[in-house]
Amino acid sequence: MPRPFSSLLDRVTPRTIDELECALSVLGAILLAHLLGATHVSWAAFAGYMVMRGHAAETLARGVLRIIGTVAGGLIALGSAPFIVGYWPAAAAALALMGTISLYAAITSRRSYAWLFFGLTYAMVVLDKIEHPAIALPEFVQTRVLETLAGIAASLIVSLASTLTLRRRWPAKRTPAATGAGWHGDSLRHALQAGVALALLVALNAWIPVPALAQGAIMIMAVMLLPVTGIGSSGLAPVSQRILQRMIGCIGGALFAAFFLVAGADNMTLLLGATAIGVMLGRHLENGDPTHRYVGTQFTLAVLVMLVPDRYDQLVLEPGVERLMAIFIGMAVLMPVLLVGHLLSRRRADEVTAPASGESGGV
Repeated sequence: MPRPFSSLLDRVTPRTIDELECALSVLGAILLAHLLGATHVSWAAFAGYMVMRGHAAETLARGVLRIIGTVAGGLIALGSAPFIVGYWPAAAAALALMGTISLYAAITSRRSYAWLFFGLTYAMVVLDKIEHPAIALPEFVQTRVLETLAGIAASLIVSLASTLTLRRRWPAKRTPAATGAGWHGDSLRHALQAGVALALLVALNAWIPVPALAQGAIMIMAVMLLPVTGIGSSGLAPVSQRILQRMIGCIGGALFAAFFLVAGADNMTLLLGATAIGVMLGRHLENGDPTHRYVGTQFTLAVLVMLVPDRYDQLVLEPGVERLMAIFIGMAVLMPVLLVGHLLSRRRADEVTAPASGESGGV
């Protein structure tokens, strides 16, 4: 006699469970963010997505690193913002310095995740203060920490429950332990380029106000985060590939979200269901071909930016559209910096090889 339920279970894979965990974690983060009174609920949702892993121990480790980086970056931004926000050259220099330090450490350190969010949080706090001078910084830093905690708590709850139940039948592969790279000159050069791009973003905003300014900085630091082995003498090729994948993922996620916004913008149940579907689809893409997994991450980011409002009874499109615009502005600022860096690296290479060629011909 056929057993349809058993047949269905046979089709479930660890990859399917991972996608379900991410959807549940995001929905839980949205709920907790609202209960805690967080301001930017989509950031909590994205934290719930990014922290989630198949083993509760790995989820906890990522959560701890993320909150350490968030708190440290927020506190330093809180202390330095009053001295730099009113004078854009000082703000540009501070962003360049902090961005370079955090990205270099994120590339070369074992605690990469903490260092990344140290820099991201610092940039978000300072740039949001520049864009909205009237905001109260202590409350802003507090809500950023609350959003992060909501995402971490949701992912831990889901991860622990899954580890004790579903993962017994569909175990997840453990992520290899991170190793530090030590001193790495190419990584420092690469991080300096990111710092220059952050400074140029601040300068551009002083000339022409940039919408959702912090999102542009997030884009710059995110696409510049490469493994040490992938940097080489120039990061133009690998970063350009990440930018292309980010564009494809963001556009795809935005179109997906736009369909549901048009179909039922006043239906919270539909939007939550679409959010869960979008997260699972994005995670499915991320778990696919490793060379294109970044498309899935950015697809999910766009879905969360567009479909997770701060209040479901006051849903508006403008914040999501502005955040997506800022991502493309960040790309436009970063690409010339990468191109100049690439040309300089080729020039240095030519200067090094030219004398060697002459000597070898004279032998």
